[in-house]
Amino acid sequence: MGLSIGELSRRVDVKVPTIRYYEQIGLLPVPPRTEGRQRRYGVEDVSRLSFIRHARELGFDVEAIRELMSLSAKPEQPCEPADRIVIRHLESIERRIARLTLLRSELRHMLDDCRHGQVGECRIIQVLADHEQCRHEHGKVG
Repeated sequence: MGLSIGELSRRVDVKVPTIRYYEQIGLLPVPPRTEGRQRRYGVEDVSRLSFIRHARELGFDVEAIRELMSLSAKPEQPCEPADRIVIRHLESIERRIARLTLLRSELRHMLDDCRHGQVGECRIIQVLADHEQCRHEHGKVG
């Protein structure tokens, strides 16, 4: 007769409120209900939710997942649209990595300049208070 929402949650390791949210935004179809109004999920729902969970773990946003799922429904079409989605996501990740690398550098400079004295002469506090000086010394972050 199908899985309950709790069983689906355990099987795919996705929280019940998240499953409901995915139904609400249309990533998961609203399942049929029993006479007692319990949701009942099938094998396709397990596969679809697993797909969504894995895509979320890889950092894809909801719209990208929606596009990828739409593409997966047409196995005969070329891969280029899926490639473009992944390229777009990868470029976004690479931009974030670049920003994080600059951030790491700035934080290391702050620690390296720290003299471990008193807060009144703390280089970390000074740099945070004068962000423009830090931007000029170590390059723009953010």
